[in-house]
Amino acid sequence: MFKSLSNRVRSGWRSLAIAAVICLCAWVMAYPALAGIEDDKYDGNVFVLYAGNGSLVPPKVSLADSLQSQKPALLVFYVDDSTDCKKYASTVSQLQQYYGKVASFIPVTADSLAINGKYSATEPGYYYQGSVPQTVVIDKQGKVRLNETGDIAFEKVDDVMREVFDLLPRKDSIELKRRSFNEFNSELAK
Repeated sequence: MFKSLSNRVRSGWRSLAIAAVICLCAWVMAYPALAGIEDDKYDGNVFVLYAGNGSLVPPKVSLADSLQSQKPALLVFYVDDSTDCKKYASTVSQLQQYYGKVASFIPVTADSLAINGKYSATEPGYYYQGSVPQTVVIDKQGKVRLNETGDIAFEKVDDVMREVFDLLPRKDSIELKRRSFNEFNSELAK
C-alpha cells in the first residue's frame, strides 16, 4: 500500500514538473527578448552585451591617475538602458583596440554622478554635460580635445586620437581595419 502511494506521489511530482517546463517554454516563446539594442530597457552592461568587451568596465585607472601620469584619456559617459549607448558601445570598443595600450579608457555611468555635484578637473563629473552617450578626449596635458554627445562616428574620434598622439592623418596613412569581437558586434559595424 505504501509502495503504490509513494509511486503515485512521485508520478504526480513528475507530471507537475513536466507541466511547469511546458508552461515556461510557452512563456519564453510568447515573449522573446524583454530588452534589446533597439529599446531603452535595461538588460546588463552595454560594453559586455553589445560590444563583446568586458575589459572596459570597471575602468582600470581613474581620470586623476591618468592625468597625473600624463596619459591621454577617453571618457565615455553612458547609461545601460539607452538605445544610443547600446549602439555606441561597439565604437568605444573598436577605439580601444587601437588606443587601449596608450590611452586610458574610462567609461563612466552617468547614474553614478552626483546631481549638482562640485567636481575638479581631475574628476569625470567635471566634464559631464547631462546627455549620453558623451565622449570626451583629454590629451596628456589635460586639455579637452573632443567633447561631444551622441553616437559619434569611429572616424571622428580616431581623427582626434591621431592628433593627440601626433600620428599621420587618415588620408596619409593606412586605413585602420575594424575587427569584430563577436557576431553581434560585426552586425553593428556594417
